[in-house]
Amino acid sequence: MKLNAMLVEDSPMIIKGLEYTMEQAGYDVSVFISFEHAKKHLYDKAYDIAVLDVTLPDGNGYELCKLIKEDLKIPVVFLTAMDSENAVVKGFDVGGDDYIVKPFRNKELISRMNNALKKSGKDKRQLKIGDVELVADESRVFVKGEELSLSPLEFKLLLTLCQNAGHTMTREMLLEKIWDAAGNFVEDNTLTVYIRRIRAKLGDADIIQTIKGVGYRVDQDEQ
Repeated sequence: MKLNAMLVEDSPMIIKGLEYTMEQAGYDVSVFISFEHAKKHLYDKAYDIAVLDVTLPDGNGYELCKLIKEDLKIPVVFLTAMDSENAVVKGFDVGGDDYIVKPFRNKELISRMNNALKKSGKDKRQLKIGDVELVADESRVFVKGEELSLSPLEFKLLLTLCQNAGHTMTREMLLEKIWDAAGNFVEDNTLTVYIRRIRAKLGDADIIQTIKGVGYRVDQDEQ
């Protein structure tokens, strides 16, 4: 499963290399070359992480970081040539989750991005709610450490509910997700059957709530 990354950098050469590196690591990258460019498109996607240069043509990454932290509440990794102690300290003071000085190593950048996501709890590729843990990019589910066998559609349903934890998913929304996964139409009654199967397999670890007349919900703090 790809994560949406915001990359704010004004050097074409660096952008080219970063885009390739991040895409190879499973990120869907949106590139912005200035403060205003990034600010204008801040809400275009549900971004999962931001990688920011500090020095931008029309502003600086520090101010952009403050805006991102206030509005999007996602991890921010600074990637910049500014290596003074004051610059690094300021990066963390404004809310940065990590600070990498150019030149940098590609694998280290990806590792730090992944770590920032995990620490923030925003890594959609791996979710843990109650006793249920999902590894999205491997399509695997674990209950109390034991792997659970789910069909592709069952996994897709459970993953969708967990990725939207705290929000009620209507039956229509879930049916659309199933249709995408199966490549054909799935009727409403079939959705009920799939949900029933998932809950039976989860057993005592069942985290799915039925919202009568609406759909289903998983709570983030489910224990």
